[in-house]
Amino acid sequence: MNKKIGVILAVVLIALLAMGSVSAGWFDFLGGDSGNKVTIGYLPSDHDSALFVADAQGLYKEKGIETELVQFNNGGDLMTAMASGKVDVGYVGISPVLSSVEKGVPVKIISAAQNEGSGIIISNNSGISSASDLSGKNIATPGEASIQYVLLNYYLNSTGLSMDKVNASAMKTPSINDAIRTNTIDAGVTFQPFVSSSEAAGNGVLARSSDILPNHPCCVVVASQDLIDKHPDTVKNIVAIHENATNFINDNVKNNASAVVDLLPKDIVSDKNVEANSLASFPFISGLNDTYKANVDSFMQLEVDLGILNNTIPHDKLYWEGK
Repeated sequence: MNKKIGVILAVVLIALLAMGSVSAGWFDFLGGDSGNKVTIGYLPSDHDSALFVADAQGLYKEKGIETELVQFNNGGDLMTAMASGKVDVGYVGISPVLSSVEKGVPVKIISAAQNEGSGIIISNNSGISSASDLSGKNIATPGEASIQYVLLNYYLNSTGLSMDKVNASAMKTPSINDAIRTNTIDAGVTFQPFVSSSEAAGNGVLARSSDILPNHPCCVVVASQDLIDKHPDTVKNIVAIHENATNFINDNVKNNASAVVDLLPKDIVSDKNVEANSLASFPFISGLNDTYKANVDSFMQLEVDLGILNNTIPHDKLYWEGK
């Protein structure tokens, strides 16, 4: 930038600051980083309803945060994007987060999002009526990095089977329901609202994650270490926004579900009644209290026992609480 032009712009900026009328765009123009533009990754799931509610209600704009929402097929892809610096914040399953942190990806959990909310759906022609019937069957999950893969692994082990006794494959989550409908696969482990929509279509549910592993952590909100280090106030605002949106969901989901459903993306809501049932089937949460951390500790140990993680991760490597 020409030195004279730079001096002029600096004078103008100081004047605008004095009047309180400068925008984030001025900082970007001058080559700075205001921290007010945040890219948020998410999955096509109502587990991320707090994100959708906050965006639809303009809660980010109220805090001066400009957001770009980017959808990913699964948590592994989202975490890869965070590792490369393309995504600042993610609404994502805890399993890919744990694997990423163990590998040194610089991210931290800034809030819980929800627990449970997955299930094993089965084709009516699959001949599956119990866990033992899964042996030799074709079963799809969103991928090996997903919490659904962990749940399948745990479910098989707890019922006397193992992953090498089934034909597991990775598939885009919306496609799992289509594959069940066309009998391309026998079973799938998927997240909501696809469990509820499959059930509404007349398919069976062999087991829900609330039965497989009660109160297990599922989706969390994570932020890149770069965003945390450079713009901690922005991250604090995002945590507060998530809490406000979560409270709105919990205040309405039982008796006024349409107030929440109407704020969700159309590609998630195939049927409003089905979606209302889905939202009521698992708990939405926020914050990082000791009880939640203890549940995560137990889940990490389970992943170590299954050979998915090498070791549990200390809390200072895993969480950020604005301190």
